[in-house]
Amino acid sequence: MSENRSHLDEKYTWDLTSVFPTDEAWEEELAELATDVEVAQNLAGHLLDSSDSLFQTTETYMGLMRRLEKLYVYASMKNDEDTTVAYYQELQAKASALYAKLSETFAFYEPEFMALSEETYAKFIAEKPELELYHHHFERLFKTREHVLSQEAEELLAGAQEIFSGASETFSVLDNADIAFPWVTNDEGEVIELTHGNFISLMESKNREIRKGAYEAMYGTYEQFQHTYAKTLQTNVKVHNFKAKVRKYDSARQAAMSANFIPEAVYDTLLEAVNNHLPLLQRYMKLRQKVLGLDDLKMYDIYTPLSEVDMAISYDEALEKAESVLSILGEDYSARVRRAFTERWIDVHVNKGKRSGAYSGGAYDTNGFMLLNWQDTLDNLYTLVHETGHSMHSAYTRENQPYVYGDYSIFLAEIASTTNENIMTEALLAEVTDEKERFAILNHYLDGFKGTIFRQTQFAEFEHAIHMADQNGEVLTSEYLNNLYAELNEKYYGLSREDNDDIQFEWARIPHFYYNYYVYQYATGFAAANYLADKIVHGTQEDRDKYLDYLKAGNSDYALNVIAKAGVDMTKVDYLNAAFKVFEERLTELETLVEKGVHL
Repeated sequence: MSENRSHLDEKYTWDLTSVFPTDEAWEEELAELATDVEVAQNLAGHLLDSSDSLFQTTETYMGLMRRLEKLYVYASMKNDEDTTVAYYQELQAKASALYAKLSETFAFYEPEFMALSEETYAKFIAEKPELELYHHHFERLFKTREHVLSQEAEELLAGAQEIFSGASETFSVLDNADIAFPWVTNDEGEVIELTHGNFISLMESKNREIRKGAYEAMYGTYEQFQHTYAKTLQTNVKVHNFKAKVRKYDSARQAAMSANFIPEAVYDTLLEAVNNHLPLLQRYMKLRQKVLGLDDLKMYDIYTPLSEVDMAISYDEALEKAESVLSILGEDYSARVRRAFTERWIDVHVNKGKRSGAYSGGAYDTNGFMLLNWQDTLDNLYTLVHETGHSMHSAYTRENQPYVYGDYSIFLAEIASTTNENIMTEALLAEVTDEKERFAILNHYLDGFKGTIFRQTQFAEFEHAIHMADQNGEVLTSEYLNNLYAELNEKYYGLSREDNDDIQFEWARIPHFYYNYYVYQYATGFAAANYLADKIVHGTQEDRDKYLDYLKAGNSDYALNVIAKAGVDMTKVDYLNAAFKVFEERLTELETLVEKGVHL
C-alpha cells in the first residue's frame, strides 16, 4: 500500500503555491469572483449597444473565465494529490458550481452576437480598433451562424441537455458501478476479481491461460448484458443525429468535426489510408504469432509484450535522458524543459489516494503542471516525454498568445506530445547497441502504432458506420452491432471471427463511442507526430523553427492552418503514407532480429 504525501521529498512534488500561496487566498478569490459574476448579469441585453459595449462585455467575459480557470486548476490538482481529502473535493465542487453560474450568466452572449450584421461589425471595428484582437474569435462565431437557432430553441436544447446525456450516463453507471466481472487467476496464482483496471495487465501476461481466462470472463460478461449496452449506444447515436439535424448539418460527423472547422475529407482520407495498409498490421500479427510460438494467434494474444527485456530507468535518469533527447529542438525549448524539471512542475510519485494515470494540466496563468505515478520502466520514460510535450505546447501558446487564443484544439493536442515520443524512439534506436534492447524499443513503437493508428481507426470506422446506419433507418440491435464489429475486427487483424467469437462484444465496453467522433483524432495526431518527428530529427533548422511556430500558435488560426505551417497538410494522404513507411521499416527490422533469434 502506498504511503501518504507527508513521506514524499518536496522536490518530487509540484509547487501549487505558484498558483495560490494558500488555501485561504483561494477562498478569497472565489468570493471576489462570485461577486463579479453576479455583477456581470447586468450585461445581458446590451452586447450590441455600441462598439464599446461589444468590446467591454467580451473583455469582461474573458477576464472572468481566465480567473475561474486558475481557481479550478488549483482545486482539481489539490484534489488529485489525495482524492480522499474532503476539503479539496469541496473546493473542486465550489469551482464547478461557479463555472456553471458563469456559463448561465453569459448564455446571452452567442445569441445576441449572432444578430450582428457584417456592416455593423465593420463599423464597430473602425470605431474601436481594440476589437481587432478578437477578430478571429468573432470570425469563428460568424461561421457557425447558420447552425445557431433562435434564442427560444437554444434554451429548449440547453434545458434538455440532461435528458440528452442520459444514455451516456447510464452506460457510465452500468459499466463502472453496477457491472460485476467474474474472478480469475493472475500471474501469482491468486484468484482475483476481474476489473477494468486489471484487465490490460492480465492481457499482457506471458501465461496464455491467464490471458484466455481474463478475455473470456470479460467478454462473456458483456455478452450477458449486450442488449442493454446496445440500447444505451443506440440512444446516444440518436441524440447525436437528432442534434445535427436540428442544427441543419448533413450528418452527426459533419456537426462534430465543424466544431474544430475540420473538413470531413480528413476522416475519409484516414480510413482509406489505413485500409490500404492493413496488410502491414496483419504482417505484424504473423510476426507476433511466430515470436510467441503459437500454432494460431487469438485476439487475447495481441497485447502481451514480445520482449523479455525490462529496461529499468530511474526518474532522475529519465529526466536527464529526456532533457538530452529534446535538446534537438534548440536552446529556447530546452530552457523551458529545464524549468519544468527543476521548478517543481511535476508531481512524480504514487501516494495514498492520488489520482491514477498521468496528465499535463494548468491554466493560462499557471505553469504546465504534470501528474505522474512513476515506475522505473521504459513506458514511464515515454510518459514523461509525452506529458512534457503537452506542457511545452501549453507554455509556448500561453507566452505567445493573448488569453482568447491561449489554448489549442483537441485536434492538435496529441501532436506535440506524440512528436516527443517519436523523437525519443529515434534517439534510443540511434544509440542502442544491445540487440535485445533494440528489440524492446522496436516492439514498444510498433505496439503503440498498432494501438493508436490501426485500433483507433477501426473504432472510427465503426462509429461512423453506426451513425450512418441510424440516420438511414437501421435499428442498432445487439445483433447488428455484433456483426458489424466482428466483420471490422476480422478485416483489420486478419483473424477469423469464427476463431475469435468473443471479440464481437468489444464495442460494448468502449466508452469513446459515447464521445461523438473523438477517436479519429488519436490516429491523425499520431500519424502527424510521426511525420513531424522525422522532419525534426532528419530535417533542417527551418523544419524545427516551423514546429516551434506551431507550438506558439494556439487558437490564433484554424487548426488545419496551424499544423500546415509546421509542414503537415492533413487534408492529403502524404503524412499518413509517411507514417506507414516508418512502421514498415521498423517492422522489417524487427522481423530481421527475429530471424536472428534475438527474441529467444
